[in-house]
Amino acid sequence: MSGLRSFVARRLLLGALQTVAVVLLVFALTEALPGDAAVALAGDQPDPARIAAIREAMELDRPAYERLVDWAAGLLHGDLGTSLASGRPVSQYIADGFGPTLLLAGLTVLLLIPVGFGLGVLAARHEGGLVDRLISSATLAVYAVPEFALGVLLVTVFALRLGWLPPTAVGYGTDLLGHPAALVLPVLVLLARPVCSLSRLVRAGMIDALASPYVAQAARYGVSGVRVRYAHALPNALAPAAQQLARTIDWLLSGVIVAEALFVIPGLGTVLLGAVAERDVPVVQGLAVVFGALTVALNLGADLVAHRLAPRSGVAA
Repeated sequence: MSGLRSFVARRLLLGALQTVAVVLLVFALTEALPGDAAVALAGDQPDPARIAAIREAMELDRPAYERLVDWAAGLLHGDLGTSLASGRPVSQYIADGFGPTLLLAGLTVLLLIPVGFGLGVLAARHEGGLVDRLISSATLAVYAVPEFALGVLLVTVFALRLGWLPPTAVGYGTDLLGHPAALVLPVLVLLARPVCSLSRLVRAGMIDALASPYVAQAARYGVSGVRVRYAHALPNALAPAAQQLARTIDWLLSGVIVAEALFVIPGLGTVLLGAVAERDVPVVQGLAVVFGALTVALNLGADLVAHRLAPRSGVAA
């Protein structure tokens, strides 16, 4: 128990340091962007007075370290800044886009866990057999297809040729749950590659676990094959799979830009693309910090789960 508390303390400290590093890195990268944000926001024929007013509003006339201190202090109080393009709080942009992204992520994970783990376990049970070869070949082939190409293919077949599903979410706004048909193709695109990587990872972990000495010892003691597979081998195979699942959830919650752009879904990825196009630096900074904090939190949770499932795996803090 003391070892678990020590591990949790180290990971929490590391997570806090990583979050601070994310804040510093985001500010440094936005400062290093080429060009003048004030000139970009002023339009095609910028007026010097307008440029000066924008620079003053953005506080670009102040030293960078002062702006960093003020911005970081605002983050500690939950203030992500104000959009330069619309004057709305950045937190409102995130709140508007988080709903569709969370819905897509939730549906994808809801299908990913049973399908990915189920295919991995099934392939491991039939290692070297026909079922294993079919699953491995199919997952490798699907993983090789880029998301954009897969999305275009699905739209062409199921929306344009067969007419079974809508090609985009245009006209539905953020009420995607009320129009489930508009979610089918985006979820399939988002599900395809994570299922392949997760199932192959589970398969490899199960095969290694089933070949380990403690599984052989359990079999010698007369433990049933089902119990050996699911009570002894599977938990150790789940440790790396839990970390892969956390990375997938982080990727989904950070705004799946390709799927949202292809199917015109107003999620976080679309918000980020719009902010970049408008050179709306506070929105870009706020989204980047939120994405970075989500990454740190999810990886921390995955490490804790992996340590709990397989404490001998040596997950390093």
